[in-house]
Amino acid sequence: MFFFDHACSLFWVFRVCIDNDTYRDCTLVKVDSANKQGMLLEIVQVLTDLDLVISKSYISSDGGWLMDVFHVTDQLGNKITDEGLIRYIQEEICTSRGGNGENRSIIAEEETRPTLMSIENTALEMTGMDRPGLMSEMSAVLAELGCRVAAATAWTHKSRAACIIYLEDESNGEPITDPCRVAQVRAQLENVVEAHHYDNERRSVRLTGPAVGQTHTERRLHQLMAADRDYEMCSSCCGNDSDNDDDDVYGNGRHYKKQKKECYGTHVKIEKCKDTGYSTVTVRSRDRPKLLFDTVCTLTDMQYVAFHAAIRSEESIAVQVNAQHSLYLRTDSVSAFFVSNLLTSENSRNTT
Repeated sequence: MFFFDHACSLFWVFRVCIDNDTYRDCTLVKVDSANKQGMLLEIVQVLTDLDLVISKSYISSDGGWLMDVFHVTDQLGNKITDEGLIRYIQEEICTSRGGNGENRSIIAEEETRPTLMSIENTALEMTGMDRPGLMSEMSAVLAELGCRVAAATAWTHKSRAACIIYLEDESNGEPITDPCRVAQVRAQLENVVEAHHYDNERRSVRLTGPAVGQTHTERRLHQLMAADRDYEMCSSCCGNDSDNDDDDVYGNGRHYKKQKKECYGTHVKIEKCKDTGYSTVTVRSRDRPKLLFDTVCTLTDMQYVAFHAAIRSEESIAVQVNAQHSLYLRTDSVSAFFVSNLLTSENSRNTT
């Protein structure tokens, strides 16, 4: 059992325990800390970026103190036994709490996925209608303008698309900072994106200059898709996991009655408890990598705080069976329809 205590200041004491003794088939990651907005997301982000499988989780952060337990394995279902990786997890979870949740992410040195990028690069952000050849046309324009792509990630959902492309000057590998050149690149790309759009259809092309720090690409893509309102074309699956046929599941501004007991679609149920001031959000869906991260990211960006939660997956993520998340949120007002559609959309986006 490995312990790591970190005192960031007089009022912040952070403790991370990696426990390989309690269970034979998984490693427990236990985190105790004073709580702050976005803390849960930062912890889940660290574990997710290392491709660890979270099969169960218990979360409690009431009273200003956070106590979280995560049951994790690697992608092959093995416990985390490498001491270097254990130390890395402990140190990076502690380090993450000192940063800004929007610009902080952890990724192992050996990883090559563009999950984390230095924002010393010029970043191109695009949202618009998805169509065949869009990325190819954008790449051709960038090459013609002497821009080299350092990394890129794109998401598609329904008929909408979002991408983040990190650019360098092809001649010297430096960020593109000249205002005239930035304006030229943006104007050319806007022509490409607008080419097949209808009048008044939503679209956006944005270039941001270099800055100090790092950005988490998938966190930013969540925000771009939400701003593009891709969830408006999504609805929760008919039915839920209750035995009561009168139970409702919110989706796309309407109530859907349960039609069949066995259903592997996405179910989002929201209940309000007047006595405690909590709203309970239950998400039931086919399990997949990053499901917990996507759920927590969505709620965090909506300024909701998960005070208590129980998450479980019945089988390996590779099998893709049902997972159920129950989160107790405290907020002034929870829009059931909006939360439902947004969480449902997280389960149907495609990543490239």
